[in-house]
Order: sequence, then structure tokens, then C-alpha cells
Amino acid sequence: MEEPGQLKRALIDATAGAISGAVSRTVTSPLDVIKIRFQVQLEPTAQWALLRKDSYRPSKYTSMWQATKDIFREERLPGFWRGNVPALLMVMPYTAIQFTVLHKLKTLASGSSKSGCAATVGSYPFDLLRTILASQGEPKVYPTMRTAFVSILQRHGFRGLYAGLTPTLIEIVPYAGLQFGTYDTFKRWTMGWNRYRSSDPNESDLFLSSFQLFLCGLAAGTCAKAVCHPLDVVKKRFQIEGLPRDLRYGARVEDRAYKNIFDALFRILQTEGWAGLYKGIVPSIVKAAPAGAVTFVAYEFTSDWLESVST
Repeated sequence: MEEPGQLKRALIDATAGAISGAVSRTVTSPLDVIKIRFQVQLEPTAQWALLRKDSYRPSKYTSMWQATKDIFREERLPGFWRGNVPALLMVMPYTAIQFTVLHKLKTLASGSSKSGCAATVGSYPFDLLRTILASQGEPKVYPTMRTAFVSILQRHGFRGLYAGLTPTLIEIVPYAGLQFGTYDTFKRWTMGWNRYRSSDPNESDLFLSSFQLFLCGLAAGTCAKAVCHPLDVVKKRFQIEGLPRDLRYGARVEDRAYKNIFDALFRILQTEGWAGLYKGIVPSIVKAAPAGAVTFVAYEFTSDWLESVST
């Protein structure tokens, strides 16, 4: 049975984790939409690759700036927040579980990967719906989250809600371990730097400024995303298999296009090269850095505030 102090700590971690995840997801949604559009595009996403006109049809998106202009022109501002509702429903329980389990486990890297897996399985259907709604473009295939949910169940059954789960779970171990592990490492380094610069080392090394927390989160998010991006691309391809979006967005990923994760990796390498596994890497890193920073800063401040009002 939980001790009162442990239960209070768990509630604080869960609440602060959910709020920090929601804030981070909403702030970085435009970058997430752009990243997804690149990841599900079978054609090249770089201008130089389009010189091989015999190999590829014209690409819809070729740079972050061009994609931003196109999405705004065709879908206006709401287009940058496509799929944000299921994204919030996904990320709030995800970060709540992640921070709660992480706090209870002693080994940081091991704890972060286990909490990441638990959080992913519970919130994955919302991740799937987010990807579909964010990638469909105009005209919409599914006008609402509910219609997308019902259609997936009718076409693929309950298992359809977990398309792409395998690469996601494989990605969780290195991603969560890297993100939380490097964040803790960067915090310790920063505390050491504060101690080195301070005339009173017993006091200042215990406190980090909001800007220092931001930099630690930024560095942690960047490191994790750079390593794990190819698995994220594979996951997105599984998630949109069979999505009949408008052909002006490029070739569609046909239903059951990939047999398994290894087949997906091989086919992407074969048809799109190494660049195919890193489609969307620029907006992904640009997004991961502030997303990680905002998440950790929001968590620290929310957690401190909840502790102060509950004492």
C-alpha cells in the first residue's frame, strides 16, 4: 500500500507531467505537422534529389519554408494544428505515466525506458489518429477524429489502432533512455559549472535557472531525436498505410505496403536511399529541441508549484 507521501509525490508527478506534455505539444504542433508531411512523402524532400527527374515525380514538399508556405496557403493557420486533439490525448497520459514511473524507479535510464513503453501502449491509438489527421491534407479524408477512429475499426479491426507499434516500442528504449539520461547528465554538468563559478559552492549548485533548464532540455531532446529518427519514419509509414489522401501530396503508401519493420527499412533504403530514413529530420530536430526544453521546464515549475500549494 502506498504511503501518503508516496501517493502525494505520484499525484504531483502525474499532474505536472500531463500539463508539461500538453503545453509542449501545443507549442510545437506546427513543426510536428511539417515533420509528418515530410515523413509520409515517398518522393524526395530535398531539391538536389529532384534533379533525377527520370526517377521521381514532382515532390509536394521540398523544404521547411516551402512546406510552411504551402500549408498556410492551402489550409491556413488551423492546418498547423491538425491532429492536435488526439495528440493531446496521447501526450498527456504519456508524460503523466512517464514522469510518475520514472520517479519511482531508481535507475534513470532503465526507468525511463520502462515508463516509456508503458505510456506508449496506453496512448498509442491517439498517436495513430494524430498522424492520420496531420498527414491527410486537403480535402480531408476524415473530417473528425471520430470518423477516423470508426473507419480504422471497420477496415482493420482493433489491431488497426496499433499499426506501427513495433518500431515505436523499439524506439522507446534508446529514445527515452537518451532523453532522460542526457537531461540528468546535462543538469549535473550545469550544477558543476555553477559550483565552479560561485563563491558559495554549497548554495548555488543546487539551483538551476529557467534558462539553464531550457538548455538542458533542448540538448537532451536533440540528442535523442537525432539517433532515433529512422524508426520514427518507419512508424509513420505503417500508420498511414492505405490512407487515400489527395494525389497532389504525392504517391500513397498502399495498404500492407510493408510486411514488417525490417521489410520497411529495406524498401525505404532501396527506393529512397539513406535520405529516405531521415526525411523530416530538420523539422524533427528543430521541434525536438524546444519540445524537450518546454516539457522539462514546464514540469519543473508545475511540480514546484504543486508542492508549494500542497504543503
